[in-house]
Amino acid sequence: MEDIQQQLGVRFTDEGLLMRAFVHRSFIHEHPERNGIRESNERLEFLGDAVLNFLTAAWLYERFPERTEGELTHLRAALVKTNTLAGFSRELDLSRHIKISRGEDTPVSRNRPALLADVFESLLGAIFLDQGLDAVREFVSPFLERQMAAVLSGAAEIDYRTRLQERAQSIFNRTPAYRMVGVAGPDHEREFTMEVTIGEVSYGVGVGPSKQLAAQAAAREALGRLQEPDESPDDVR
Repeated sequence: MEDIQQQLGVRFTDEGLLMRAFVHRSFIHEHPERNGIRESNERLEFLGDAVLNFLTAAWLYERFPERTEGELTHLRAALVKTNTLAGFSRELDLSRHIKISRGEDTPVSRNRPALLADVFESLLGAIFLDQGLDAVREFVSPFLERQMAAVLSGAAEIDYRTRLQERAQSIFNRTPAYRMVGVAGPDHEREFTMEVTIGEVSYGVGVGPSKQLAAQAAAREALGRLQEPDESPDDVR
């Protein structure tokens, strides 16, 4: 465990906690005789998930005093979603330390986003038990800073379509519909135009190099319209 502690920049008092953070349940089932490893990382993952959500919420609350509850919720989702946490694990090269059954031990399995995200949360749970909340905050804050910079710059994906669907259903009890209204440019440089409607009303038009990105742009425009104070369910037929 010495190499990973140096890699993490965290010195554990109880190295057994650190070891447990990397034990997948399949390893326990395959090696019941391993007296030193009797518990998988699932309980640590549960704890780490709770600690991460709390610290992320507190960090966002302090960092963005002008944001609404709904905006903070979406920002938190962007910071703690599976793919993001898996990216943090890859930065730390955590996958090579995971103890997993021989049947599941393949490069593809070790690179599964869900597995990597779980291990990152387990590691946070282990740090919390060993050193407390401040140590977890110090460890995770640089990851949150970098990811938030990517979100705010547009380099990280924000799922405007999901956000629009949630908003449209809460206001109108309807699901947005998308249709392509135009395509231009040569085959190697296409530009798509998508429109989003709720009921029979057009709420946004977006342009992008793919239908998916154009739809995201349309959803983003629609979200802006739905935040206008004169918007009401009566506008949708």
